[in-house]
Amino acid sequence: MKNILITGGAGFIGSHVVRLFVNKYPDYNIVNLDSLTYAGNLDNLKDIENKSNYTFVKGTICDANFLDDLFLKYDFTYVIHLAAESHVDRSISNPIEFVMTNVVGTVNLLNSVKNSWNGKYSEKRFYHISTDEVYGALGETGLFTEHTKYDPHSPYSAAKASSDHFVRAYHDTYGLPIVISNCSNNYGSHHFPEKLIPLAINNICNSKAVPVYGKGENIRDWLWVEDHARAIDVILHKGKNGDTYNIGGHNEWKNIDLILLLCRIMDKKLNRPDGTSEKLISFVKDRAGHDLRYAIDSKKLQDELGWTPSLKFEEGLEKTVDWYLNNQIWLDNVTSGNYSNYYEQQYSKR
Repeated sequence: MKNILITGGAGFIGSHVVRLFVNKYPDYNIVNLDSLTYAGNLDNLKDIENKSNYTFVKGTICDANFLDDLFLKYDFTYVIHLAAESHVDRSISNPIEFVMTNVVGTVNLLNSVKNSWNGKYSEKRFYHISTDEVYGALGETGLFTEHTKYDPHSPYSAAKASSDHFVRAYHDTYGLPIVISNCSNNYGSHHFPEKLIPLAINNICNSKAVPVYGKGENIRDWLWVEDHARAIDVILHKGKNGDTYNIGGHNEWKNIDLILLLCRIMDKKLNRPDGTSEKLISFVKDRAGHDLRYAIDSKKLQDELGWTPSLKFEEGLEKTVDWYLNNQIWLDNVTSGNYSNYYEQQYSKR
């Protein structure tokens, strides 16, 4: 069996990637490495945790010696690197944490990969997952392509940009076989409710104010998280060594228009009078360095590797709302902090 390391596999996007690979590739041994910070939640993976080709390891990419030992134990064929601090607001409050995880942690991982593979790169691959935020902001027109110059505006995007550069440097300097993808905003199930969509869903359920930055004019391109996982699968197996691929949903929405659509969906799902949820919208002071617009051109990925998004945004948003309404226990656990008890309950006996 090939051993595949997925870092950050208990997080939002990571858990969807882990689930896809465990179920799709029974001949791969999937090792999920996660430090289980506030956004890492093993409840996300209850449905596959007892599969014979799945192993969870608790640990941090900030510990270089730990990573070296892990590579000695498993001799990984592929590494899919998702572990990162990702919330812009938190990066503004604590940029050092983002530098340590996103930059130093990535370099630790690259060093372990380089030392473990030791120049024997046949069938090996290091896949680094990044963000469209490294490109900065767009005006009213235009799209981010793989050739757009980096222009990060937040500590989060600066840290991700730095990690991207290190991955390319290890390819150019040491010949490490790498691919990188830069993705637009994801949405879907199992998303920690600090990000816009799950936060709004949770607040509407509890008749609490729904905060919207500024006037809600900021525009984002939204991608169904399961489509992102499918893209990662395709890029890992078919992408060209040393290349970058942009992943986007072709779904540009102003924040306020997205929230208004979500309010209408929530009123219908909760059997509330039309307009009830909209009254909860509360405009708050804009975030520092808030980029106006992101939009991804994923033509390269579609033309070269045959990937396309599967869902229209309205359909995906309804599926997302349904999941949260049907998984209230999960939502209660993450909002109360009780999700962190699951690791102890599940793994202390092992």
